[in-house]
Amino acid sequence: MGFNDFSIILPIIISFGVSVVLCPILIPFLKRMKFGQFVRDDGPESHLKKSGTPTMGGIIILLSISITCLFYIKDNKEILPVLFATLGFGLIGFLDDYIKVVMKRSMGLRAWQKLLGQILITAIFGYYLINYVEDATLMLIPFSSGKYLDISYLFIPLLFVVVLGTVNGSNFTDGLDGLESSVTVLIATFFTVVSIGMKSGITPICGAVAGSLMAFLLYNVYPAKVFMGDTGSLALGGFVASAAYMLRMPLFIVLVANVYLVEVISVILQVSYFKMTGGKRLFRMAPIHHHFELKGWSETRIVAAFSIITTILCLIALMGIN
Repeated sequence: MGFNDFSIILPIIISFGVSVVLCPILIPFLKRMKFGQFVRDDGPESHLKKSGTPTMGGIIILLSISITCLFYIKDNKEILPVLFATLGFGLIGFLDDYIKVVMKRSMGLRAWQKLLGQILITAIFGYYLINYVEDATLMLIPFSSGKYLDISYLFIPLLFVVVLGTVNGSNFTDGLDGLESSVTVLIATFFTVVSIGMKSGITPICGAVAGSLMAFLLYNVYPAKVFMGDTGSLALGGFVASAAYMLRMPLFIVLVANVYLVEVISVILQVSYFKMTGGKRLFRMAPIHHHFELKGWSETRIVAAFSIITTILCLIALMGIN
């Protein structure tokens, strides 16, 4: 299969088309239902004007991906675990959003409830990998000329660390207009290109994610007309982690999804430093995109910078495959 084959880009076109059609239908619906964004008082003051902007737009992304996958899942069974992880984590995000927006409980799901749900989805995904994917414990080593690492019994513990870290990193990244969408569409494009080169069966869902996000960005860039909410950010984290594992490339997540990693680490460092020093802060605010925002960077500048970094890292990762 070559790059000129129209079937390669068809999932992208289908998903983009579905998302383009759904956005102007569902965004006004979310607004009428008063599914507006809740903005925390302890966040940047500039974000207070975002209060009431329709959220839970991740539903559009999930519908676009799911509808597209229906055309390909019969001949590409490898799509199933990736779609499961994407929808599974998306469901957790949806419940969190629903409780926050509809039930007016600002914190959404309790921390233990969210973590329990994430552990359950990860466990089912891990069970599938071990029992139904050949050589699932092998991981391609970047810049090793095609060598693989097999960590055997440490595979499952690492799986939970990588998946939960990626999912929550994606969640933390969703804090500025278009940031999560811009970063993840680049990661999805990377996985699409790699899956084509490897002749992997997950190419359609990788393309579907890229297509849906390109359309969603038309409404999510600054000033955003809709937010994806946890419904979208948790689902996209699930996609990135599961796609990486299906391609035996979890080690590449550190490169292509480095923005996710930095966002998580910034939160961990901020909380740890705050507790150790009795109230002092390492950053002006965490996750780190808020730190740059409070230093005077505009939202569009931060999104552009993080997207450029992700683009460069994805190109480096492509070089590290062979």
